Amino acid sequence: MDLLAPNRDARLFEIVSFAILKFFYHDQTVYFGFDLNKLTKEQLTLVKTGRTNANDGGIDFVMKPLGRFFQVTETLDVKKYFLDIDKIERFPISFVIKSVEPVETLREKLKAGAQKQFGVQRVVDSYMACIEEIINIPVLQGRFRQAESQGYLPQILDEIVKQSKVEFNYAEEGEVDGEEEE
Repeated sequence: MDLLAPNRDARLFEIVSFAILKFFYHDQTVYFGFDLNKLTKEQLTLVKTGRTNANDGGIDFVMKPLGRFFQVTETLDVKKYFLDIDKIERFPISFVIKSVEPVETLREKLKAGAQKQFGVQRVVDSYMACIEEIINIPVLQGRFRQAESQGYLPQILDEIVKQSKVEFNYAEEGEVDGEEEE
């Protein structure tokens, strides 16, 4: 997918990442309950929490009903990652990184940056433990191919168009706030 490249616009990368991940997770379910005989089945839903690249200090995506957080970034600045982790009081967070470097290389670079910044292994380990998952461009491409093979390409493209309209303040006649009037 051409829209996933290190040299693409950051806003477009976030929009495309959201669309891919939304359809990657949308048919997965979890079960909740306090009694094995009374479990409820819930479908995973990924939602955007605000505008793309808004610099509002918010988290980019949240997965319902798990409350799993996703932050999209194109930097390996450790201070930014740890600020994001501190914002949510060290709750686990997944980072979607605009990079083709292998996930383990990215994780090692973050760890090396943390060791340089903090110098105390216990602090480094505490922050690193909060990184639930790193999703890079190759992972996104794999998830896109999987969703495409399941027939979700039209929905992914529709989501990219919808989110782009919202992001770039474009609405056709008969549309309000990116939603069609009924």
